[in-house]
Parts: sequence; C-alpha cells; structure tokens
Amino acid sequence: MPIHGSLFTEFQEQSSPDQFSLQNKKLLKIQMGYGPVWARAGSMVAYQGDIRFENTGSGGLGKLVKAAATGEGVKMMRCTGSGELFVAHEAREVQVMYLEDDMVSVNGANVLAFSDSIRWDIKRIQARGAAMTGGLYNVELRGSGYVAVTTKGDPVALDVSGAPTYGDAQAVVLWTAGVQMDIRVDTGGLRSMVRGGTGETFQMAFGGQGYVLVQPSESVTEGGHQSSGGGGGGGMLGDLLGN
Repeated sequence: MPIHGSLFTEFQEQSSPDQFSLQNKKLLKIQMGYGPVWARAGSMVAYQGDIRFENTGSGGLGKLVKAAATGEGVKMMRCTGSGELFVAHEAREVQVMYLEDDMVSVNGANVLAFSDSIRWDIKRIQARGAAMTGGLYNVELRGSGYVAVTTKGDPVALDVSGAPTYGDAQAVVLWTAGVQMDIRVDTGGLRSMVRGGTGETFQMAFGGQGYVLVQPSESVTEGGHQSSGGGGGGGMLGDLLGN
C-alpha cells in the first residue's frame, strides 16, 4: 500500500550549491565537497556519503588550556570526507553568514559550525569595565568562509553607530569587527538596590561601527562570555555569567 500525505514532499531535502545552507530554520546543511568544516561536537543529526568526525576537544593544546582557564569555548569536531552533513543544536534557530576577510566575536555557546578556512581562537575582550571581573572571553572567528551560529528565537541585529547600544550579557550572541564593547554597571539607584535590584546591574555597552546580534533569551548556557578567576567565576560579573 502506498503512503498518503504530504510528509515526504513538505519536508523533502532542499538542494543548494552553497557550502552552508539552511534546510529549515533549525537545521543546517553542509556540502562536504568544498572541504573540511568545524562543527560543534555532537551537533551531527544526519549525513549522506562518507564523512569522518574527529573530536578535537576545544581545538588544540593551546586552545584547550585557554578554555580550561577561562570557561569559554565549546568542544568542536573536525568533519572531513564527501557527501552532505546536517547539523543542529537543541532545535535552536540557525543563522548563516559569509565572512570575506572579516571577523566576528561570538559567544561560545552560540557557535555551531564554520568553514575550515576560518581561523578561530579564544580571545580576551578588551573592555575597561571587564577588569573588575578578571577578564571576559569570546570565540573570535576570522578570515573568509562560512560561519553558522544558533540563537534562541529570531534575533535582532542592532547597528551600534546610530546610538549608544546596550545588551544583556546572556542575550548577546556576537558582534562584528569595528564594534567596541565595555561593561556598564547600573544599580538602578539606592532604592532599587534595597528592594532587591532590577536584575540588570551589569550590561554590555557597545559603540563604534558595526552590528551586535541579540537573541530573545537571557538563559545562562555553557561557554557564554565567561570570566576568568578560577572556580569562583571572577567576582560579581563572573557569578552572574557563570554556569
């Protein structure tokens, strides 16, 4: 008996000549014919062809040491071979961009995949206000190639050149080259502090030229804008941002 209904036509695989393409809002399709890619460890949901996966931890000894010291970063796997690879993470929305000799600074919790041509490292964020925490860290992706990140819900891209821009550290996904970030402390005044505070004491302040991508979620997840300072998380902001 034939199967009736639209299931296998409505959700049929979508074809694309690009290395990275969205199968739907929550599923990324990668064409392996363009060469190796890096993907979040455990993000593979399916593949067709002959693909091999190498678990590199946080990516090399140097990056592994940084990740242990800072709490930032995410376990990555290097994917090689031929065919089509499908990756996702917790049914979150996937956002795809192509860097052309450019850079983005990404919250490690939001990294999904990127081309092998992209250079990546864990970088300390140069922010005056971050000194109170012992330092904040992000994953820097630089070069030319595809980058895919995840967001909890549809994000908003804010142009920071038009006005002073602020974001909750747990909601900021990434920012582009040319953007400067600092930490703003806003207690809400003495009365607000006495009444328990606003929950928005520490904010990421942005200026310069470029965009900040913000997701509609403030949940704390692994690898997000962590501060150094050992198990204690590095002061008040470390406690706020720590796992």
